[in-house]
Amino acid sequence: MDPLEDVLALLGATSHVSAGLVAGGRWAVRFDPPAGAKFNAIRRGRCFLRVDGEPEPIDLAEGDCYLLTRPVAYTLFSDPDAPVQPAYPIFAAAADGVAHAGDGDDMFLIGGAFSLGDRGRSLLLDSLPPIIHVPADTPAAATVRWALDEIDAELRQPQLGSRLVAEHLALVLLIQVLRLHLARDPQHTSGWLAGLADPVVAPALRAMHGRPAQSWTVDEIARAASVSRSTLAARFRQVVGVGPLEYLTRWRIELAADRIRRGSDTVATIALAVGYGSESALSVAFKRVTGVSPRAYRGQVAGSTRTG
Repeated sequence: MDPLEDVLALLGATSHVSAGLVAGGRWAVRFDPPAGAKFNAIRRGRCFLRVDGEPEPIDLAEGDCYLLTRPVAYTLFSDPDAPVQPAYPIFAAAADGVAHAGDGDDMFLIGGAFSLGDRGRSLLLDSLPPIIHVPADTPAAATVRWALDEIDAELRQPQLGSRLVAEHLALVLLIQVLRLHLARDPQHTSGWLAGLADPVVAPALRAMHGRPAQSWTVDEIARAASVSRSTLAARFRQVVGVGPLEYLTRWRIELAADRIRRGSDTVATIALAVGYGSESALSVAFKRVTGVSPRAYRGQVAGSTRTG
């Protein structure tokens, strides 16, 4: 099994493609903190990106794209001294899917956001740096450019289902950006996501994700990774931050929580499905990881559904 695919499926990752932005002259637009992850891609011209808390702005050229992974406000601008306009009124007034700022059309960008569910930040986004910048001249960025070209085409010449197609393409873009980041800059990634780029940890992760209910031992996981027990234990903790069995416990709890959110299976049934021999064994592990019992968690989910 592919751990990245597993996590994205568990999170119920969805995307939303927003209106494009055309801007010219001296302009600056400030955006509120995104709820999930946010991407933008420069299709024409250039501009600068300043993210609150980051020391320097990023110079964005035609063909560049970036992914923001933190709920932090940011500003796009052509001139650091230009008067700043809030984004909401500009995008609320968008016509034909395009918002306008400044005077002219020197720059055009498309963008969107990814919603990753309640657990998305801790499972995925917190493993990433605040900003992932993909310059257009990056050799491996061809697949990102392809996804952007297709999204742009769907938005410029709408056909039946164009919005849905664009949103699915945006998820392709997210996966491609994550792949590029892992290949280019693994030292700035943490947790299980960093393990996907590690030759020792990656096969161990794939084995556990492929058979999470198996009664794994460290020796068995090490054999799946073709290394010694001591090598696996040390490398896994160094890269992921926890030992392999602790990681397995946390992943099982994520699977159990997902089953609780999605259906009406009993706790005993869920326990067997995710690798625990009894309801009590799952309950102990679940409370240790999440702070609440499975039954209390089910009550919280039901309560949020009623109030939502």
